[in-house]
Amino acid sequence: MADFDDDALLEALGVEAAPLKASSHTPREERIIAGFEDILRFYVEHGRAPQHGEDRDIFERLYAVRLDQLRKLPEAKALLADMDSANLLSGAAATVVNVDELDEDALLAELGVSDEPAENDITSLRNVRSYEARRAAEEIANRTRCADFEKFEPLFERVQQEIKAGERKIIKLETRSLDEIQKGTFFVVGGQTAYIAEEKGEFTTDYDRRDMRLRVIYDNGTESEVLQRSFQRALHLDKIARLITEPAVGPLFGDVPEQEDIESGTIYVLRSLSNNPYVAEHREVIHKIGVTGGKVSARVAGASKDATYLLADVEVIAEYKLHNINRARMENLFHRLFGAAQIDLTINDRFGNPVKPKEWFLVPLHVIDEAVKRIIDGTIISMVYDQQTAQLQKAPK
Repeated sequence: MADFDDDALLEALGVEAAPLKASSHTPREERIIAGFEDILRFYVEHGRAPQHGEDRDIFERLYAVRLDQLRKLPEAKALLADMDSANLLSGAAATVVNVDELDEDALLAELGVSDEPAENDITSLRNVRSYEARRAAEEIANRTRCADFEKFEPLFERVQQEIKAGERKIIKLETRSLDEIQKGTFFVVGGQTAYIAEEKGEFTTDYDRRDMRLRVIYDNGTESEVLQRSFQRALHLDKIARLITEPAVGPLFGDVPEQEDIESGTIYVLRSLSNNPYVAEHREVIHKIGVTGGKVSARVAGASKDATYLLADVEVIAEYKLHNINRARMENLFHRLFGAAQIDLTINDRFGNPVKPKEWFLVPLHVIDEAVKRIIDGTIISMVYDQQTAQLQKAPK
């Protein structure tokens, strides 16, 4: 460790040394923006603006009052224009508070973002990070206007419809692992919906860590190019970041790629060349199953230095090209199907730290091949894997 300089050490720990830009907003503006971000998060989660009414949740009613006041505040529309992709500020206010009769402190109190909140005032925001600190999580790379946003806008609209219909859910991120950050996945980060649209080549860093560059599209019509690990850190910084689940119904993929099909990939099956005694003994039936949107050869490059691949070279023994597929959902399907057959193996990484690699299963290749065929014809839903017979069987009713 003594051989690392400060910058190298920070890089090894996954910490960016570049300082955040100084805030360009006044404290008042930062508080107004922070208050509006709460309303945005409510909108993303529920698919609608907060509403008044005694039958509503207390926090929804508070957000509704706050939104009314923001709609009346002359400076709010210009200040929040870039954030207000849902046009929440264009609606008519429902309350009768006369903004002109309020001084600045009273107005901020109405907004729930006063400088010195009362100890028992549940409408106030406590321990709210500054706007720049909160936005730093998603401004890892420079944002630009998305030139082909018309291609993605229907996806965001469909996601909102599926959330309203209960087909998708907005869930807490438990691990914020790299495996969750994949092409075709939707997140809520920094108060906006983000879509991982592309993966632009996987590579190994100077510290032998896997990384790749992502194209991330946001629901306000902007995009950024960001490293996968940087996006992971953004999720860690935003403690209320959320994952939007895949639809509970619908096909995994189609037989023929469509023009708007931007979710395609390859299922790959690997066999380890590790000298680990357990792996060597069961080599013919221990397989890693994964899904990638790029080249499999790029995915496994540097396998001998990655604990994910048992710190050994691997052999690619099967590939299945698929169209109109969401990789995260496909991988979850394999985990559900073969979860009980996942190997229980702990190895030490290059630094001596114990690691339990995932996605390695004690399943014969012919069973994996059958599973893929059943995925294609839709019959996989009714099947389970029997470890005793090493076969797929009909699930008991």
